[in-house]
Amino acid sequence: MQLNIDLNFEVGEVEDFEQIENCKPQKIFSTQVCDFFNALSKKILAAPEAKNFSDVVTFAFWCRKASITKMAENYQQENSRLGRGIIFHIAPSNVAVNFAYSFAAGLLAGNINIIRLPSKNFPQVEIICAAVKAVLADFPALKKYIYFVRYGHEEDITKFLSAICDVRVIWGGDDTIKKIRRAELKSCAYDVTFSDRFGIAVINAEKFLQAENKSKIIDNFFNDTYLTDQNACSSPKFVFWFGKKSAAARNIFWNLFQEKVDKNYTLQDVQAVDKLTNLYLLAAAKNVKFISGANNKITRVEIFEVDSELTNFQGNSGFFIECEISDLKNILPICGRRCQTLAYFGINSELLKNFVLENSPKGIDRIVPIGETLNFNLHWDGYDLINSLSRTIFL
Repeated sequence: MQLNIDLNFEVGEVEDFEQIENCKPQKIFSTQVCDFFNALSKKILAAPEAKNFSDVVTFAFWCRKASITKMAENYQQENSRLGRGIIFHIAPSNVAVNFAYSFAAGLLAGNINIIRLPSKNFPQVEIICAAVKAVLADFPALKKYIYFVRYGHEEDITKFLSAICDVRVIWGGDDTIKKIRRAELKSCAYDVTFSDRFGIAVINAEKFLQAENKSKIIDNFFNDTYLTDQNACSSPKFVFWFGKKSAAARNIFWNLFQEKVDKNYTLQDVQAVDKLTNLYLLAAAKNVKFISGANNKITRVEIFEVDSELTNFQGNSGFFIECEISDLKNILPICGRRCQTLAYFGINSELLKNFVLENSPKGIDRIVPIGETLNFNLHWDGYDLINSLSRTIFL
Protein backbone atom coordinates (compact mmCIF):
# COMPACT_ATOMS: atom_id res chain seq x y z
CA MET A 1 0.00 0.00 0.00
CA GLN A 2 1.45 3.35 -1.05
CA LEU A 3 0.88 6.13 1.47
CA ASN A 4 -0.39 9.17 -0.48
CA ILE A 5 -1.80 11.16 2.41
CA ASP A 6 -0.14 13.76 4.62
CA LEU A 7 0.12 12.01 7.99
CA ASN A 8 2.38 13.19 10.76
CA PHE A 9 3.61 10.15 12.70
CA GLU A 10 4.30 10.86 16.37
CA VAL A 11 4.84 7.11 16.89
CA GLY A 12 5.34 4.63 14.05
CA GLU A 13 7.23 4.44 10.77
CA VAL A 14 5.89 5.11 7.27
CA GLU A 15 7.56 1.95 5.97
CA ASP A 16 5.75 -0.21 8.51
CA PHE A 17 2.47 1.62 7.91
CA GLU A 18 2.59 0.87 4.20
CA GLN A 19 2.58 -2.84 5.12
CA ILE A 20 -0.16 -2.49 7.74
CA GLU A 21 -2.69 -4.67 5.89
CA ASN A 22 -0.23 -7.58 6.01
CA CYS A 23 0.12 -7.40 9.80
CA LYS A 24 -1.61 -10.24 11.63
CA PRO A 25 -3.71 -9.72 14.77
CA GLN A 26 -2.70 -11.39 18.02
CA LYS A 27 -4.43 -13.22 20.85
CA ILE A 28 -5.92 -11.01 23.52
CA PHE A 29 -3.61 -10.16 26.44
CA SER A 30 -0.56 -11.63 24.76
CA THR A 31 2.50 -11.95 26.99
CA GLN A 32 4.45 -9.56 24.78
CA VAL A 33 1.79 -6.86 25.00
CA CYS A 34 1.39 -7.23 28.76
CA ASP A 35 5.16 -6.93 29.21
CA PHE A 36 5.16 -3.85 26.98
CA PHE A 37 2.60 -2.06 29.13
CA ASN A 38 4.44 -2.92 32.33
CA ALA A 39 7.61 -1.43 30.84
CA LEU A 40 5.63 1.61 29.67
CA SER A 41 4.27 2.10 33.18
CA LYS A 42 7.78 2.12 34.62
CA LYS A 43 9.04 4.50 31.93
CA ILE A 44 6.28 7.02 32.55
CA LEU A 45 6.60 6.89 36.34
CA ALA A 46 10.35 7.46 36.02
CA ALA A 47 9.85 10.59 33.91
CA PRO A 48 10.17 13.72 36.12
CA GLU A 49 7.72 15.70 33.97
CA ALA A 50 5.01 13.05 34.37
CA LYS A 51 4.68 13.86 38.08
CA ASN A 52 3.17 17.24 37.16
CA PHE A 53 0.11 15.54 35.63
CA SER A 54 -2.08 13.31 37.76
CA ASP A 55 -3.86 11.90 34.70
CA VAL A 56 -0.55 10.69 33.25
CA VAL A 57 0.45 9.07 36.55
CA THR A 58 -2.99 7.46 36.79
CA PHE A 59 -2.57 5.94 33.33
CA ALA A 60 0.86 4.63 34.30
CA PHE A 61 -0.57 2.89 37.36
CA TRP A 62 -3.46 1.58 35.28
CA CYS A 63 -1.13 -0.23 32.88
CA ARG A 64 1.35 -1.64 35.41
CA LYS A 65 1.78 -5.42 35.60
CA ALA A 66 -0.47 -6.03 38.62
CA SER A 67 -3.30 -4.03 37.05
CA ILE A 68 -3.05 -5.68 33.61
CA THR A 69 -2.86 -9.14 35.22
CA LYS A 70 -6.05 -8.43 37.14
CA MET A 71 -7.81 -7.27 33.97
CA ALA A 72 -6.69 -10.39 32.13
CA GLU A 73 -8.22 -12.61 34.80
CA ASN A 74 -11.66 -11.57 33.59
CA TYR A 75 -10.87 -13.15 30.22
CA GLN A 76 -9.20 -16.39 31.28
CA GLN A 77 -11.98 -18.40 29.67
CA GLU A 78 -11.64 -16.42 26.43
CA ASN A 79 -8.69 -18.39 25.06
CA SER A 80 -10.09 -18.46 21.53
CA ARG A 81 -10.18 -14.72 20.88
CA LEU A 82 -8.07 -12.86 18.33
CA GLY A 83 -7.89 -9.18 17.51
CA ARG A 84 -10.16 -7.91 14.74
CA GLY A 85 -7.28 -6.43 12.77
CA ILE A 86 -6.79 -2.69 12.20
CA ILE A 87 -8.43 -0.36 14.72
CA PHE A 88 -8.75 3.34 13.84
CA HIS A 89 -9.11 5.33 17.07
CA ILE A 90 -10.31 8.95 16.93
CA ALA A 91 -9.52 10.55 20.29
CA PRO A 92 -11.50 13.45 21.77
CA SER A 93 -9.92 16.87 21.53
CA ASN A 94 -10.72 17.97 25.09
CA VAL A 95 -9.53 15.06 27.28
CA ALA A 96 -5.75 14.74 27.28
CA VAL A 97 -5.11 11.08 28.14
CA ASN A 98 -8.18 9.38 26.68
CA PHE A 99 -6.22 8.40 23.55
CA ALA A 100 -3.84 6.32 25.67
CA TYR A 101 -6.62 4.22 27.20
CA SER A 102 -8.26 3.66 23.82
CA PHE A 103 -4.90 2.58 22.40
CA ALA A 104 -4.29 0.25 25.35
CA ALA A 105 -7.68 -1.42 24.93
CA GLY A 106 -7.01 -1.95 21.23
CA LEU A 107 -3.55 -3.43 21.77
CA LEU A 108 -4.64 -5.65 24.68
CA ALA A 109 -7.42 -6.93 22.41
CA GLY A 110 -4.75 -8.03 19.92
CA ASN A 111 -5.04 -5.36 17.23
CA ILE A 112 -3.00 -3.08 15.00
CA ASN A 113 -3.80 0.44 16.19
CA ILE A 114 -3.95 3.78 14.38
CA ILE A 115 -4.62 6.50 16.94
CA ARG A 116 -5.51 10.01 15.84
CA LEU A 117 -4.16 12.16 18.65
CA PRO A 118 -6.08 15.11 20.15
CA SER A 119 -5.93 18.28 18.08
CA LYS A 120 -5.08 20.30 21.18
CA ASN A 121 -1.41 20.30 22.17
CA PHE A 122 -1.55 18.71 25.61
CA PRO A 123 1.82 18.19 27.35
CA GLN A 124 0.42 14.87 28.63
CA VAL A 125 0.24 13.60 25.05
CA GLU A 126 3.89 14.42 24.46
CA ILE A 127 4.95 12.67 27.67
CA ILE A 128 3.11 9.46 26.81
CA CYS A 129 4.22 9.48 23.16
CA ALA A 130 7.85 9.89 24.21
CA ALA A 131 7.55 7.00 26.65
CA VAL A 132 5.91 4.74 24.05
CA LYS A 133 8.67 5.46 21.53
CA ALA A 134 11.36 4.75 24.11
CA VAL A 135 9.82 1.46 25.25
CA LEU A 136 9.23 0.26 21.70
CA ALA A 137 13.00 0.13 21.26
CA ASP A 138 12.88 -2.95 23.52
CA PHE A 139 9.80 -4.38 21.80
CA PRO A 140 10.60 -4.04 18.08
CA ALA A 141 8.02 -6.67 17.08
CA LEU A 142 5.25 -4.36 18.35
CA LYS A 143 6.28 -1.37 16.23
CA LYS A 144 4.04 -2.48 13.37
CA TYR A 145 1.05 -2.54 15.77
CA ILE A 146 1.27 1.06 16.99
CA TYR A 147 0.80 4.29 15.03
CA PHE A 148 0.08 7.62 16.74
CA VAL A 149 -0.80 10.16 14.06
CA ARG A 150 -1.82 13.79 13.70
CA TYR A 151 -3.68 15.52 10.90
CA GLY A 152 -6.06 18.42 10.54
CA HIS A 153 -9.61 18.42 9.22
CA GLU A 154 -8.78 16.71 5.93
CA GLU A 155 -11.72 14.45 5.19
CA ASP A 156 -9.73 12.53 2.61
CA ILE A 157 -7.40 11.26 5.35
CA THR A 158 -10.31 10.17 7.51
CA LYS A 159 -11.82 8.40 4.49
CA PHE A 160 -8.54 6.63 3.76
CA LEU A 161 -8.03 5.42 7.34
CA SER A 162 -11.69 4.43 7.65
CA ALA A 163 -11.50 2.40 4.45
CA ILE A 164 -8.64 0.23 5.69
CA CYS A 165 -9.78 -0.36 9.27
CA ASP A 166 -11.76 -3.29 10.67
CA VAL A 167 -13.16 -1.33 13.62
CA ARG A 168 -13.42 2.43 14.02
CA VAL A 169 -13.48 3.77 17.58
CA ILE A 170 -14.93 7.28 17.77
CA TRP A 171 -14.67 9.44 20.89
CA GLY A 172 -15.74 13.03 21.07
CA GLY A 173 -19.48 13.42 20.97
CA ASP A 174 -22.46 13.40 18.65
CA ASP A 175 -21.24 16.00 16.15
CA THR A 176 -17.90 14.24 15.74
CA ILE A 177 -19.61 10.89 15.24
CA LYS A 178 -21.92 12.27 12.56
CA LYS A 179 -19.04 13.87 10.71
CA ILE A 180 -16.77 10.82 10.88
CA ARG A 181 -19.55 8.48 9.76
CA ARG A 182 -19.62 10.22 6.40
CA ALA A 183 -16.45 8.23 5.72
CA GLU A 184 -17.47 4.74 4.67
CA LEU A 185 -16.20 1.53 6.23
CA LYS A 186 -15.61 -1.86 4.68
CA SER A 187 -18.79 -3.94 4.63
CA CYS A 188 -17.46 -6.21 7.38
CA ALA A 189 -16.20 -3.34 9.59
CA TYR A 190 -18.14 -1.47 12.26
CA ASP A 191 -18.03 1.50 14.62
CA VAL A 192 -17.66 1.57 18.38
CA THR A 193 -18.89 5.03 19.34
CA PHE A 194 -18.75 7.11 22.49
CA SER A 195 -21.32 9.86 22.18
CA ASP A 196 -22.07 12.87 24.41
CA ARG A 197 -22.61 11.59 27.94
CA PHE A 198 -22.62 12.98 31.47
CA GLY A 199 -22.37 11.83 35.05
CA ILE A 200 -24.43 12.36 38.19
CA ALA A 201 -23.54 12.24 41.88
CA VAL A 202 -25.77 11.03 44.70
CA ILE A 203 -24.67 11.94 48.23
CA ASN A 204 -26.20 10.64 51.46
CA ALA A 205 -26.47 13.86 53.47
CA GLU A 206 -26.39 12.25 56.91
CA LYS A 207 -23.41 10.06 56.04
CA PHE A 208 -21.53 13.10 54.81
CA LEU A 209 -22.21 15.00 58.03
CA GLN A 210 -20.93 12.00 60.01
CA ALA A 211 -17.83 11.53 57.88
CA GLU A 212 -14.49 12.23 59.53
CA ASN A 213 -12.68 12.44 56.19
CA LYS A 214 -14.62 15.32 54.65
CA SER A 215 -11.48 16.81 53.11
CA LYS A 216 -10.85 13.53 51.27
CA ILE A 217 -14.40 13.52 49.92
CA ILE A 218 -13.92 17.10 48.74
CA ASP A 219 -10.62 16.21 47.06
CA ASN A 220 -12.25 13.25 45.31
CA PHE A 221 -15.15 15.34 44.02
CA PHE A 222 -12.71 17.99 42.77
CA ASN A 223 -10.78 15.34 40.85
CA ASP A 224 -13.99 14.01 39.31
CA THR A 225 -15.02 17.42 38.06
CA TYR A 226 -12.39 20.15 37.78
CA LEU A 227 -9.46 18.06 36.53
CA THR A 228 -11.25 17.85 33.17
CA ASP A 229 -13.41 20.99 33.51
CA GLN A 230 -16.35 18.54 33.61
CA ASN A 231 -15.64 17.70 29.97
CA ALA A 232 -15.20 14.00 30.64
CA CYS A 233 -18.28 11.94 29.84
CA SER A 234 -18.22 10.53 33.37
CA SER A 235 -17.86 13.82 35.28
CA PRO A 236 -20.85 14.70 37.50
CA LYS A 237 -22.99 17.54 36.21
CA PHE A 238 -25.92 16.87 38.57
CA VAL A 239 -25.64 16.51 42.36
CA PHE A 240 -28.47 14.87 44.28
CA TRP A 241 -28.69 15.06 48.06
CA PHE A 242 -30.41 12.01 49.52
CA GLY A 243 -31.90 11.70 53.00
CA LYS A 244 -32.44 13.99 55.95
CA LYS A 245 -30.34 17.02 56.93
CA SER A 246 -29.59 17.84 53.29
CA ALA A 247 -29.50 21.59 53.91
CA ALA A 248 -26.81 21.29 56.58
CA ALA A 249 -24.77 18.83 54.49
CA ARG A 250 -24.94 21.00 51.39
CA ASN A 251 -23.79 24.08 53.29
CA ILE A 252 -20.71 22.35 54.73
CA PHE A 253 -19.89 20.51 51.50
CA TRP A 254 -19.96 23.55 49.23
CA ASN A 255 -18.08 25.79 51.68
CA LEU A 256 -15.28 23.24 51.90
CA PHE A 257 -15.40 22.73 48.15
CA GLN A 258 -15.12 26.48 47.54
CA GLU A 259 -11.88 26.53 49.55
CA LYS A 260 -10.50 23.66 47.46
CA VAL A 261 -11.49 25.23 44.14
CA ASP A 262 -10.12 28.65 45.07
CA LYS A 263 -6.70 27.14 45.74
CA ASN A 264 -6.53 24.83 42.77
CA TYR A 265 -8.52 26.19 39.83
CA THR A 266 -8.28 29.13 37.44
CA LEU A 267 -11.42 30.16 35.57
CA GLN A 268 -10.91 31.67 32.12
CA ASP A 269 -13.06 34.59 30.93
CA VAL A 270 -14.67 32.58 28.14
CA GLN A 271 -15.64 29.87 30.62
CA ALA A 272 -17.33 32.43 32.85
CA VAL A 273 -19.35 33.75 29.90
CA ASP A 274 -20.40 30.25 28.90
CA LYS A 275 -21.56 29.48 32.44
CA LEU A 276 -23.54 32.70 32.65
CA THR A 277 -25.22 31.99 29.31
CA ASN A 278 -26.12 28.48 30.43
CA LEU A 279 -27.54 29.81 33.70
CA TYR A 280 -29.79 32.31 31.86
CA LEU A 281 -31.05 29.63 29.48
CA LEU A 282 -31.86 27.28 32.34
CA ALA A 283 -33.52 30.01 34.40
CA ALA A 284 -35.67 31.01 31.42
CA ALA A 285 -36.90 27.46 30.93
CA LYS A 286 -37.26 26.05 34.45
CA ASN A 287 -38.15 26.99 38.00
CA VAL A 288 -34.68 27.20 39.51
CA LYS A 289 -32.74 29.00 42.21
CA PHE A 290 -29.26 30.38 41.57
CA ILE A 291 -27.07 29.95 44.62
CA SER A 292 -24.34 32.56 44.54
CA GLY A 293 -20.96 31.50 45.88
CA ALA A 294 -17.87 33.46 46.85
CA ASN A 295 -16.99 33.83 43.17
CA ASN A 296 -17.86 32.44 39.77
CA LYS A 297 -15.58 29.43 40.05
CA ILE A 298 -18.54 27.40 41.31
CA THR A 299 -21.97 27.93 39.76
CA ARG A 300 -24.80 26.14 41.56
CA VAL A 301 -28.37 25.96 40.33
CA GLU A 302 -30.97 24.36 42.59
CA ILE A 303 -33.91 22.61 40.95
CA PHE A 304 -37.14 21.56 42.61
CA GLU A 305 -38.37 19.00 40.13
CA VAL A 306 -36.32 16.55 38.07
CA ASP A 307 -37.27 16.13 34.43
CA SER A 308 -35.54 14.90 31.30
CA GLU A 309 -35.28 18.36 29.72
CA LEU A 310 -32.72 19.39 32.33
CA THR A 311 -30.07 17.43 30.47
CA ASN A 312 -30.23 20.09 27.72
CA PHE A 313 -28.81 22.68 30.13
CA GLN A 314 -25.80 20.90 31.60
CA GLY A 315 -22.61 22.94 31.64
CA ASN A 316 -18.95 22.60 32.56
CA SER A 317 -16.11 24.49 34.26
CA GLY A 318 -17.86 24.14 37.61
CA PHE A 319 -21.54 24.29 36.64
CA PHE A 320 -23.65 22.12 38.97
CA ILE A 321 -27.38 21.46 38.93
CA GLU A 322 -28.43 20.13 42.34
CA CYS A 323 -31.55 18.87 44.04
CA GLU A 324 -32.67 17.34 47.31
CA ILE A 325 -34.41 14.00 46.85
CA SER A 326 -36.34 11.71 49.19
CA ASP A 327 -36.26 8.63 46.98
CA LEU A 328 -33.71 7.34 44.48
CA LYS A 329 -36.53 7.02 41.95
CA ASN A 330 -36.58 10.83 41.81
CA ILE A 331 -33.45 10.78 39.64
CA LEU A 332 -34.89 8.47 36.97
CA PRO A 333 -36.13 11.24 34.60
CA ILE A 334 -32.55 12.27 33.79
CA CYS A 335 -31.18 8.73 33.60
CA GLY A 336 -31.73 8.40 29.87
CA ARG A 337 -29.20 7.05 27.41
CA ARG A 338 -26.88 10.05 27.86
CA CYS A 339 -26.42 9.39 31.56
CA GLN A 340 -23.22 7.37 31.81
CA THR A 341 -21.88 7.29 35.38
CA LEU A 342 -23.54 7.39 38.79
CA ALA A 343 -21.03 8.44 41.46
CA TYR A 344 -22.04 7.94 45.08
CA PHE A 345 -21.09 8.60 48.66
CA GLY A 346 -22.66 7.04 51.73
CA ILE A 347 -24.97 4.69 49.83
CA ASN A 348 -24.60 0.93 49.54
CA SER A 349 -23.33 0.01 46.08
CA GLU A 350 -25.44 -3.16 45.94
CA LEU A 351 -28.52 -1.07 46.66
CA LEU A 352 -27.63 1.20 43.75
CA LYS A 353 -27.00 -1.73 41.42
CA ASN A 354 -30.35 -3.28 42.33
CA PHE A 355 -32.01 0.12 41.86
CA VAL A 356 -30.70 0.27 38.28
CA LEU A 357 -31.57 -3.35 37.49
CA GLU A 358 -35.09 -3.06 38.89
CA ASN A 359 -35.93 0.27 37.23
CA SER A 360 -34.11 -0.38 33.92
CA PRO A 361 -33.21 3.19 32.92
CA LYS A 362 -31.70 3.49 29.45
CA GLY A 363 -28.66 5.12 31.01
CA ILE A 364 -26.26 4.50 33.93
CA ASP A 365 -23.57 2.16 32.65
CA ARG A 366 -21.23 2.67 35.62
CA ILE A 367 -21.72 2.92 39.38
CA VAL A 368 -18.58 4.09 41.19
CA PRO A 369 -17.64 5.89 44.42
CA ILE A 370 -17.05 9.62 44.21
CA GLY A 371 -13.40 10.01 43.28
CA GLU A 372 -13.39 7.18 40.74
CA THR A 373 -15.46 8.56 37.87
CA LEU A 374 -12.38 9.13 35.70
CA ASN A 375 -10.88 5.70 36.42
CA PHE A 376 -10.88 3.99 33.05
CA ASN A 377 -12.07 0.41 32.84
CA LEU A 378 -12.23 -2.04 29.96
CA HIS A 379 -16.00 -1.93 30.48
CA TRP A 380 -16.98 1.56 29.31
CA ASP A 381 -20.26 3.07 28.13
CA GLY A 382 -21.80 -0.38 28.35
CA TYR A 383 -19.18 -1.92 26.05
CA ASP A 384 -16.84 -4.76 26.96
CA LEU A 385 -13.96 -3.28 24.97
CA ILE A 386 -11.89 -6.45 24.75
CA ASN A 387 -14.82 -8.40 23.33
CA SER A 388 -15.92 -5.50 21.13
CA LEU A 389 -12.46 -5.19 19.58
CA SER A 390 -11.75 -8.91 19.13
CA ARG A 391 -13.44 -11.95 17.61
CA THR A 392 -14.23 -15.43 18.90
CA ILE A 393 -12.96 -18.52 17.14
CA PHE A 394 -15.84 -20.95 17.69
CA LEU A 395 -14.86 -24.58 18.16
